[in-house]
Amino acid sequence: MALRNAASIRLLGVAVVLAAAALACVADAAPAGTIEYEIKATYLYKFAPFVEWPQSMAATPAFNLCIVGDDPVVAALDQAAKGQSVGGRALVVKHVPIAAPDAGCQVMYIAGSDAQSVTQALVAMRGAPVLTVTDEASHPNDRGIISFVIDANHVRFDIDDVAAAQSGLVISSKLLGLAHSVKTAGTEGHGG
Repeated sequence: MALRNAASIRLLGVAVVLAAAALACVADAAPAGTIEYEIKATYLYKFAPFVEWPQSMAATPAFNLCIVGDDPVVAALDQAAKGQSVGGRALVVKHVPIAAPDAGCQVMYIAGSDAQSVTQALVAMRGAPVLTVTDEASHPNDRGIISFVIDANHVRFDIDDVAAAQSGLVISSKLLGLAHSVKTAGTEGHGG
């Protein structure tokens, strides 16, 4: 009887270890991408308090975060932004077919689409007082004022402070300090 109980306990122990290993594999595999997209989606509206827009953009009744194109970040953003506000203004997620300076956006996440590539969208928005955000993973050569990067399995972001200034935006030193890298006039430095 004692041998039977010892064998049962060993078998149960092996089953627990195998179940834990299987759960760890599932947890590591499935949500990792989802979590990455949720983090990027949250960053999109959390950048806003650290950016100063020209007075003409600050007077709008809602804070408009526009999306051009579609990728997994877009789906996560629609969920993450529900009920959020920025500077006391309701956060509104607007899906726009193409990037245009007159779309009324404070932030524009550019994923690209059949109607307009990321490159075309960035050219259209150059100099407009809109914080353009892109994802280096999807478009490594097309970078907005802020571009998401993955560094050591963490979502980080690079900032082009020169492009921000050309668009009339002032990015807080706090946000610049958190960036993976910052492009300034003539140099590219590294942040936190």
